Amino acid sequence: MKMMLELVPLPVSDIERSKAFYTEVIGFELDHDVQPGNGMRIVQLTPPGSACSIVIGTGMGGDPSDGTVNGLHLVVGDIASAREELLGRGAGVSPIQDMGGVQFAYFSDPDGNSWALQQIGATTP
Repeated sequence: MKMMLELVPLPVSDIERSKAFYTEVIGFELDHDVQPGNGMRIVQLTPPGSACSIVIGTGMGGDPSDGTVNGLHLVVGDIASAREELLGRGAGVSPIQDMGGVQFAYFSDPDGNSWALQQIGATTP
């Protein structure tokens, strides 16, 4: 059996605010922003180079009052550069933490969905 994780739904309270955050601040690519009818809106965004996307929207379930998604990882080759780029775009990213050869830096979207930048096999700069 083959299984591929390709789409992760995120609960958001304001689609336009979240769309702007992920495209303008974090640098995700906008794949789709469609309204197929019945009050549904689907906004699909993908991190550069990733095979897995996120989806935000309406009429799909996942109301923000249900909670947040926590601990999503964005694996990067150079965490210091990635962190600096996100800081330069206005993202609130934590300092880098070295957990014994695996480094992390954390940020959240406007609704509290949390993310980690992760780099394996490096030491803190």
